[in-house]
Order: sequence, then C-alpha cells, then structure tokens
Amino acid sequence: MSARPRPPQAVRLAELTYEEAQQRLATGAVGLLPVGATEAHGPHLPLGTDVVIALAAAERAALRVRGAGHEALVLPPLAYAVTEFAAGFAGTLSVPAATARALVRDVLLAAHRTGLRGVVLCNAHLEPAHLQVLRDAVTEAAAQGARAEFPDVTRRPHALRLGDEFRSGACHAGRYETSLVLAAEPFLVRESLARSLPDNPVSLSRAIREGKASFEQAGGPRAYFGAPAAASAAEGDALLETLADIFATAALELLDRATSVSAAGDRGTHEV
Repeated sequence: MSARPRPPQAVRLAELTYEEAQQRLATGAVGLLPVGATEAHGPHLPLGTDVVIALAAAERAALRVRGAGHEALVLPPLAYAVTEFAAGFAGTLSVPAATARALVRDVLLAAHRTGLRGVVLCNAHLEPAHLQVLRDAVTEAAAQGARAEFPDVTRRPHALRLGDEFRSGACHAGRYETSLVLAAEPFLVRESLARSLPDNPVSLSRAIREGKASFEQAGGPRAYFGAPAAASAAEGDALLETLADIFATAALELLDRATSVSAAGDRGTHEV
C-alpha cells in the first residue's frame, strides 16, 4: 500500500530546478511554509503528525491561491520546534526557543532574498511557547524587510471554525488531529489502536493556563487528549479544507498588500 497521492498541481519548491524556480518567482509567487514539530502524539499517531498536517494544509492552500490567479510555492517544512510538553516521551525533539526563532526568522529572510513576495506560516504545532516563537520571528523578519504572515489558528476567528474538540482544548492527538492525519496520510495512523483508546476529555489548554508544564502533569500519560476513536477521514478532509482556506486567505491578503505597496512606490517614483 502507498500513501494518498498529493495533488500534482501543488508545487513544492524543493522539487523544482533553479531555472523552474526562477520562472515561477518572476511571476510574483507567494510562499507557504509548513511548520510542525517532532513530538509524541499518543500511541497511534506518528511523531511527525504536525508536519503531516501542516504540509497537507499548505498544499491545499497553494491550490486555492493558484486558482485565484497567483503563483504559490510550498516551501520545505520545518520539523523542529519548542516541544517541552512532550519532552518526557521517546522520540520528541525539542529545541530552545532562541534556536527555533532564529531558524524561522532566517528562513523567512532567505525566502525574501530568493524573490518570494512573502511567506505565510502554515503552522500545526500549538504549544504556547512555539506560537510565541513564530510571532517573534515574523516581527524580526519584517524589521529586515521580509513580508510574512502568521494566521494563528488558536485565536479567533480561526479557532471557531475547527470543531468542538479543538475549541475545548482537548485536541492533542484526539479526534481533531487523528482525523487530519487519516485524511492526509492514512497509512501513518495505527487505526485499530486509535479505535481502542478511551476518551481523554482533559483540556490541555486549560491545564496550561493552570501552570501545568508537561503532558503528564496535564493528565495525558499517553500523550493524547480528546477522542481519537471518534476520528474519521471525512472529518479530516473537511478540516484540511478549512485550514487551507485560512492559509490561502492570508496569502492572498499578503499579495494584495504587497501589490499596494509596490504601486504606491511606483507612483512616488514618478512624482515631480
């Protein structure tokens, strides 16, 4: 068996030659940067779950942007992040916030130098320290001239669109993420195991607000929160479409602003 084929129209930058990349960049392409982590996601999902979700959503977002008449390129995903809540579980790879911030910032600056009109962070890792890293990286990159957007799905209005479990905060490796991986890469899900897992209704987001610092402290001894047994590929497909819409909308808005700035600059050049 092989994994679900990805949409052939979704162009990954890393799969282009430099001449092909040059042609697409010349059209004013926007970049979509999948951002995830390498951390425990229960006994039934792979360590790279966040990367799988971010990449699938970014590819769908690229299709939407291209359907609107603009070029979009999916950048190679970032798989290293602050993942201290899962640090007690085998295979989790957490890096310091300063390292993660510098990496994201410098990727955004590199994308700017190579000719992308801007980059949208398509993030699927929701640890608070990581979210702050992304906000800070975007601010630092912007100070050096790079255009970037970070649509934070944990905040309104985006969070309201991602289902009851997501809104409850009990959504790490539960119904929400298990559904997404079933839609994106179904053969990576240990599905019979997922069906056997009891619900864990503990709200991870509430536990974080109460000062808990690990999955174990928060009430997730097997690194999952929510209801993985209730997951379905159909729900995951709908969720991927929602994420794609969020990221594509951010990309189109970024392109509109870039065009407006460019037009203003041109008018200024011709003023006497």
